[in-house]
Amino acid sequence: MTFKAEYIWIDGTEPTAKLRSKTKVLATGEAPPLWGFDGSSTGQAQGHASDLVLNPVFSCPDPIRGGDHVLVLCEVLNTDLTPHSSNTRAALAEVAGRFEAQEAIFGIEQEYTFFDGHRPLGFPEGGYPAAQGGYYCGVGADEIFGRDIVEKHLDHCLAAGLGISGINAEVMPGQWEFQVGPLSPLEVSDQLWIARWLLYRTAEDFDVSATLDPKPVKGDWNGAGAHTNFSTQAMREGYDAIITACEALGEGSKPLDHVKNYGAGIDDRLTGLHETARWDEYTYGVSDRGASVRIPWQVERDRKGYIEDRRPNANVNPYVVTRLVTDTCCTALEKAGQV
Repeated sequence: MTFKAEYIWIDGTEPTAKLRSKTKVLATGEAPPLWGFDGSSTGQAQGHASDLVLNPVFSCPDPIRGGDHVLVLCEVLNTDLTPHSSNTRAALAEVAGRFEAQEAIFGIEQEYTFFDGHRPLGFPEGGYPAAQGGYYCGVGADEIFGRDIVEKHLDHCLAAGLGISGINAEVMPGQWEFQVGPLSPLEVSDQLWIARWLLYRTAEDFDVSATLDPKPVKGDWNGAGAHTNFSTQAMREGYDAIITACEALGEGSKPLDHVKNYGAGIDDRLTGLHETARWDEYTYGVSDRGASVRIPWQVERDRKGYIEDRRPNANVNPYVVTRLVTDTCCTALEKAGQV
């Protein structure tokens, strides 16, 4: 007896990496082994030395093929089994391990936009729909487009056992969001990549594409982000740690160091309009969706909880954003003795 293992990895496309996948047929009971691929075809190697290695790091049931078939997320290694230069997971693993005692967890809100050809799903031919306003969490065929794909994607994520925690329609026609977490840094990142792959693969069956473009339509339309919610045990127990984390994210060069790694095209989205802060300014505030970092109102009321970094783009690499936030905030909390 055999089963199919879909090996999924992150390529070397710049400025925004893409997902790639291929199928390996394995004998029943066999653990997915190391496998190879042509790195010269994925922007990760030159043709004269193109072999690279896929190292399985996370697997789950394949909800599309069903049965005993699995999805296998892999990190990319060189042939000497060291992390490839495009492997951002390895750096996150080091940081997450260093601060494991602080019990950092994340919830990431992944926004995305469906496209039918060259226009967002729901946009009329040769024109624009009514201005945004009624689409967010809307209902009705005049305002909601792609719900059948969204529901199928949610079912696939749940069947795969992913920690997906919700979905909603967003502020532009054809724009949606799903949330993954709360989970540890590595877990939320691995599972977000699998959820993205399932999004693309599900939409494919409907002849629709899904994009993480941070500004899919120019003009007076909201962009697409990946708001990143974060807490440590100390933050979940006290408000002083919340403030320490917010202040740490704004110290010195940290704001620009983070923003330049929060996804390509971030200056197109973080304009100070459309529920964003400017990309080159840092602010935080309670219940403020125009701030770089929002403290939810109930967190201030309860004097404990989490913060929301609203700056990451929809196309952000989750391994990178969780590493930066964990390193910055946990270092500050450790120095302050708030662990």
